Amino acid sequence: MDEKLEKLNYQKTAVEKKLVAAQHREKQLEHELKCLTRSERTHRLCTRASMLETFLREPALLTDDDVMELLIAIPSKLSMPIIQGTLHFL
Repeated sequence: MDEKLEKLNYQKTAVEKKLVAAQHREKQLEHELKCLTRSERTHRLCTRASMLETFLREPALLTDDDVMELLIAIPSKLSMPIIQGTLHFL
């Protein structure tokens, strides 16, 4: 009986170690996902900002408020919700 109990305790300890390792790996993967998401967002923001600047004659002269006013003034057709990944202008 003691031998069986000892074997079960050994198995329990082994499973607990695997659980701790799996939890640690889960945290690592969550961190990697956050980093990738942050990188994607940064890339998207930089790309879109550079697109905006290509249409402005002297973007460095505009304040943040000027850019916000410009974005608000864009025709409502462009601010329609994105449907199935594309803008609908009709």
